[in-house]
Amino acid sequence: MATQAMAQRRFSFLQIAIALQTLTIFLQAVSAGLLLTSPYGETPHSVGARVMYGASVLYVLAAVLAWKPGGGSPRPIWHASGFLVLASVQVVLGIAHIPAVHLPLGVLMFGLSVLALARR
Repeated sequence: MATQAMAQRRFSFLQIAIALQTLTIFLQAVSAGLLLTSPYGETPHSVGARVMYGASVLYVLAAVLAWKPGGGSPRPIWHASGFLVLASVQVVLGIAHIPAVHLPLGVLMFGLSVLALARR
């Protein structure tokens, strides 16, 4: 019984991590609008990139913690790791100022994150 309660808590931690990642990606879209329309938009977008990257790392951690003790499927770890790779590419593209790839990748990441959240 206690093991089941722990598994449910870890599962909810995974849900929270995915929700946080989804929210931070959405906020990046909002701050991108500020970046394109105002002189002070670079700061919130830069800070948001760090927070979004941290949320992606948290998603990987939550996936590992949900998998390891329960011996469940490692599939969430692969999904979370994929998001971390996409987040890394996104950061590199943003620093390199390549909006033709950076913006569509951000939209793709948001869609995939919403899908991951809906599956949990």
